Amino acid sequence: MSQLSLHVLDTAHGCPAAALAFRLYRDGQLLCSGHTNADGRGDGPLLAGADFCRGVYELHFEVAAYFRQRGVQLPEPPFLDVVTLRFGVADPASRYHVPLLVSPWSYSTYRGS
Repeated sequence: MSQLSLHVLDTAHGCPAAALAFRLYRDGQLLCSGHTNADGRGDGPLLAGADFCRGVYELHFEVAAYFRQRGVQLPEPPFLDVVTLRFGVADPASRYHVPLLVSPWSYSTYRGS
């Protein structure tokens, strides 16, 4: 099934990153924005079917705001503020899942299934 989805895990607290704000862009145009749900996921696919096409995408995650809301004391400016993941979609007929594992000091990602 062709679609794009995301999942954010808070590795500092060992839990899903609920209520973390994100934005999705393609070619500099905002496609959608929202907040992760209680499980750290976007509600449903971000894009699917004809809306999901070949191209370069960016996901912006508001991680400093998320950690501050959780009561984490961050320096000003924070080490990580907005984490931007820029990735390419070569085969829009496939499923692309973008997990983000994040703490106030580090992050990692990969193409999930």
